[in-house]
Amino acid sequence: MTFVFPPEAPVAVPVDGSDTQFAVRRVYCVGRNYAAHAREMGFDPDREPPFFFCKPADAVVPVAYGETLELAYPSQTQNYHYEAELVAVIGKGGSDIPLEQALDHVWGYAVGLDMTRRDLQMKMREMGRPWEIGKAFDRSAPIGPIHPASAAGHFESGALWLTVNGETKQKSDVSHLIWSVAETVSDLSKFFRLEPGDVIFTGTPEGVGAVKTGDTMKVGVERLGELTVRVV
Repeated sequence: MTFVFPPEAPVAVPVDGSDTQFAVRRVYCVGRNYAAHAREMGFDPDREPPFFFCKPADAVVPVAYGETLELAYPSQTQNYHYEAELVAVIGKGGSDIPLEQALDHVWGYAVGLDMTRRDLQMKMREMGRPWEIGKAFDRSAPIGPIHPASAAGHFESGALWLTVNGETKQKSDVSHLIWSVAETVSDLSKFFRLEPGDVIFTGTPEGVGAVKTGDTMKVGVERLGELTVRVV
């Protein structure tokens, strides 16, 4: 087969404690999946079923433990927000996955940041238009090393936090997810066939806010470690 342009290698995230890499196929995100965050964004969480949006696979930026990722402040925004998240990755494909089988499809977990151009997202929301320019921009999805579920277990609970310049901004627990990982996987698979390499950002708790050039974020999930990202 001859290509007009040679295809790029897939974006890949290291697997913790291994020399192997997890190649990213698609990135799905769950919107407003913590009740307190839904309320701070002006919505009633008791009335909303889960909803999803996507980022391109090349928005993913792997972050190694012990390093500081330098993340350039993006263009066209004056309100650049962090959102700390538990990330689940898919290792077994399927459609219409039954809830009781959903975790069989989850290969592992990682710490993630859903970086957001909030002003652009809100402008698009007010106009009834898609969110891509607020959510799906370059390098908007930093992810730490992936921990296989066979080693880390699955996450019905676990502390999640984010600090900016040493000050705690987000502090919650995965047990506060409105839709659990299993429920999210099952519901998402009704709309898209999930395949190995798919990445799911499971939602962020309350406390989202803006960062500026020079700020340093530390984001972590219990049992998965902590990442450091500096805005430059």
